[in-house]
Amino acid sequence: MTQTTPSQIRSIDDLHGPAGRLEALLNTGRDDAPYAALVCHPHPAGGGSMHNKVVYHAMKAFSSFGVPVLRFNFRGVGLSEGTHDDGHGEQDDVRAALNWLEQNLSRPILFAGFSFGSNVGLRACCGDARVKGLIGLGLPVRAEGRDYTYKFLPDCTQPKLFISGDHDQYGPRDILEGVFERAPEPKRLVWINGADHFFQGTTDSPKPKLDLMQNEIRSWLRNEFSLG
Repeated sequence: MTQTTPSQIRSIDDLHGPAGRLEALLNTGRDDAPYAALVCHPHPAGGGSMHNKVVYHAMKAFSSFGVPVLRFNFRGVGLSEGTHDDGHGEQDDVRAALNWLEQNLSRPILFAGFSFGSNVGLRACCGDARVKGLIGLGLPVRAEGRDYTYKFLPDCTQPKLFISGDHDQYGPRDILEGVFERAPEPKRLVWINGADHFFQGTTDSPKPKLDLMQNEIRSWLRNEFSLG
């Protein structure tokens, strides 16, 4: 059974990365939850923050199992100190968040990131023994003149779930399937029909697809990590 009591939302004041304090929120979850989760947001140049709809729906998928979830703003976003560093320093922000979860919640960690947040987070989390599962939402290849590469993925042995819209303008299907093929097992790739990069609808299928994305996350967490 999934949790029916809503998680409490708590502002975190003691998360600090190399560039300074990082604004963060914790959905508290259950005290006996077997995992904690970290969710990372899309590129700030497009208005990305921890309040992004995709990030919020990913958080709710974890929270439905009572898993505590940490969201934070990368450096230079919202009240987070520092300045944007083109995905380099942001990897250190992710590591700072992992350290905070380890020190404060002391349990294995599951990661999810959307777009820029998936690329940066996967780079920081792949190979980290504390992180037991990885979710890449709207994994980007080229977005607004920014190129994203995944040469690190063949060495990423944790269980991986990738979810993208079949009309994702920043992650063409043929290219992403090539990226997926180079990643080792265990892995799963899900295409959401009629969804764009933001899991919104298309002209032929205008209804938002965030609920479908969320359902795929829940299904994977049940099957891969026995959450329920």
